[in-house]
Amino acid sequence: MQKPLQRLRACMQDHAVDAVFIPSSDFHGSEYAGAHFACRAYFSGFTGSSGTLLVLKDWAGLWTDGRYFLQAEQQLHGSGITLMREGRSETPSLERVLSERLSEGACLAVDGRLLSCKTGRKLQRELARKGISLRTDLDLPGLSWPDRPGLSTQPAWLLDDCYAGETREQKLSRVRSAMKQQGVDDLCISSLEEIAWLLNLRGGDIPNTPVVLSYLVLSAQDAILFVHPETLSPAISFALCQDGIRVFPYDSFYGYVATLSENRCVCLDGRSVNLTFVSSLPSTARILDRPSPIEGMKAIKNETERKNVRMAHRKDGVALTKFLFWLKQKVGLETITERSAADKLESLRREQEDYLFPSFSPIVAYGEHGAIVHYSATEESDVPLRPEGFLLLDTGGHYLQGTTDCTRTIALGPLSDAMRKHYTAVLRGHLNLANAQFLHGCTGANLDYLARAPLWAMQLDYQHGTGHGVGYLLSVHEGPNQIRWRATPGAACFEAGMITSNEPGLYLAGAYGIRLENLLLCVPRGESAYGRFLGFEDLTLVPFDREAIEVSQLTQEECALLNRYHEKVYQHLSPFLTKEENDWLSKQTCPL
Repeated sequence: MQKPLQRLRACMQDHAVDAVFIPSSDFHGSEYAGAHFACRAYFSGFTGSSGTLLVLKDWAGLWTDGRYFLQAEQQLHGSGITLMREGRSETPSLERVLSERLSEGACLAVDGRLLSCKTGRKLQRELARKGISLRTDLDLPGLSWPDRPGLSTQPAWLLDDCYAGETREQKLSRVRSAMKQQGVDDLCISSLEEIAWLLNLRGGDIPNTPVVLSYLVLSAQDAILFVHPETLSPAISFALCQDGIRVFPYDSFYGYVATLSENRCVCLDGRSVNLTFVSSLPSTARILDRPSPIEGMKAIKNETERKNVRMAHRKDGVALTKFLFWLKQKVGLETITERSAADKLESLRREQEDYLFPSFSPIVAYGEHGAIVHYSATEESDVPLRPEGFLLLDTGGHYLQGTTDCTRTIALGPLSDAMRKHYTAVLRGHLNLANAQFLHGCTGANLDYLARAPLWAMQLDYQHGTGHGVGYLLSVHEGPNQIRWRATPGAACFEAGMITSNEPGLYLAGAYGIRLENLLLCVPRGESAYGRFLGFEDLTLVPFDREAIEVSQLTQEECALLNRYHEKVYQHLSPFLTKEENDWLSKQTCPL
């Protein structure tokens, strides 16, 4: 990475800049960004989805969280870039590093379109105390990157009402009603998932997420979509026009918001809208910084979406079960690597009707690679699977009927007593969370302990959340619902119709990793004098590996929960399997 950093530092010198801040984002705060926005990866070599690069004249550091410590350590080796492990008491913040390494009068540059308003305002305040200026009008990484890929303009497509369950007209009416109640004149939307949901519009501009690069400004009388014109076919443009949606060029967004009428109430979400956008608004605009009403609406799946997503998980379960049968039969008898195993599973998913593409890059991690939470096999790291130890398989798919995300840890052969003990502890936490019954008003912080308790009892833990929200043919990671033991500002109460992952794990560096993940649909469980109760329905239909279970560790109730789940798996999948696959699944799911 020395040559890219040298070019960047030369560009810094040309523009009298002392430091460059490169976040992992696009103009819309997306989790995954297209090739045009891969500046942090280009200049550092670190390819994880979360990380921040800071480059000074004589020092560079990359901040990332616990999911990526091992991966970052490997990929930054020899780059001259220091790994800054977020969440560790000894790790200084980016602001502290800047204050200690830059003198008064220095200049930090960052592309303001890549910086959320919330983060940007905080950074401005911190730097101002130290007399450091912030420039947001320079894209120095872009100027230093020869042959940088252009912005994506993949064709958009419309999601039929039989999948969406609600028309654009109905959704626009609901959102405008919420705007009226909140006294909002203009709702400015930069979240690609929110725009896609509202307009029943899908595309291919973000890896593994079927969305379209766009902005939307919505008022009581008007709706303007800012998008690359070549993205929309004439038929789509006409359909949008029929619902009162005008189409403007993507690059005209900032100029348009600068002309919004004075004294109007503009609603935006400072967590995701970028700093350049907010800075473009008229100084007299009254800004209401709060989550868009769309966030909560799209999190609660309607009856059509719930019905469809059950179908998607049945298809996904068939593909995964066929894969598990194949793997168990073939490992040790023919050459299978992490990457070829991922290819095999993808081919089985493609056999399912209405399958589109993966919902995220597959994680197929054998042995010690399983301890790297978001490991992704490369040509250099790819290893053959042997008939021993654990394989961690975290994959998902997009179907017209919805989005899936499933993790299984598979015993490829003999396991140690410790491996079985750890697997069973993770499984116990998974089962207990899936069986939760709770009062309406609970957030994920109320429920997380159910998943961690068996591990905490052994003074073990995992450094990631237990659950994240999942969109309907949108992002596999969505808010506002989540399950984490630390209370998070803005975390939503659970509502019937929300889909959330259940994925406790354990990761022992240099040895192995374990994670078991299903998607859960929040469902009503009845009412009493104490209030309204909710619970979960397992959507994922894939057997757990009984060869890894230490049955003596399970309580009688946990054993019953596992048997009940396996009975459901067999009933739903067996009609779609061959006789040999069915015989294997019958043995995997028979009562303990």
